[in-house]
Amino acid sequence: MTMSIIMPVLNEAAVLPHTLAALPLEGGQTEVILVDGGSHDLSVALARWAGAKVVTSAPGRARQMNAGAALARGELLLFLHADTRLPPGALSAVEQALSRRHWGRFDITISGRHPLLKLVAALINLRSRLTGIATGDQAIFVRRSSFEAIGGFPEQPLMEDIELSKRLKRLGPPACLRLKAHTSGRRWESRGLFRTIWLMWRLRFAYWRGADPALLARAYR
Repeated sequence: MTMSIIMPVLNEAAVLPHTLAALPLEGGQTEVILVDGGSHDLSVALARWAGAKVVTSAPGRARQMNAGAALARGELLLFLHADTRLPPGALSAVEQALSRRHWGRFDITISGRHPLLKLVAALINLRSRLTGIATGDQAIFVRRSSFEAIGGFPEQPLMEDIELSKRLKRLGPPACLRLKAHTSGRRWESRGLFRTIWLMWRLRFAYWRGADPALLARAYR
């Protein structure tokens, strides 16, 4: 089946070359759509040089991913963050998983200097298995028909991946691939590991209690 990899981008020139170079484009049945939200760096030029299709959108990760999905030709959709690299064999694993499930995600490993990042990744993977909730770092993939059935990503400024997971869970549980996507630890290292963990748990708890995503996004920034 054909697959579309959709990547929302905003000023990601520092990491894009590594992400694009690692894409396992198997068999020529995959297109890469980079959705730019108004970058001022070389993100667009780098994507075009790598052969990706580039489209523009108003900024906002959910909005950008929906824009990419609307233009995608693939029967299968994979949403990839600019600082996350897929492992070898990823696309074959996704196609096999989506022959049985509506959607799924990868386990992750987090690159960085902090010695506890491996533990953070292990806890994220465990939490995701126990709850059936995936985050964007885990490279969520979904059948196009299922994505359209639940209305795509909710266009909210934060927790769009959590809400998408909740909607997709109504169709069935996720395929939890043990293949590990490699995501950057820059968020944890720049803000502080424990501070970031505490912040994200507070925001997720507030979202679970019905807080406005716009208010949560301001707190996150």
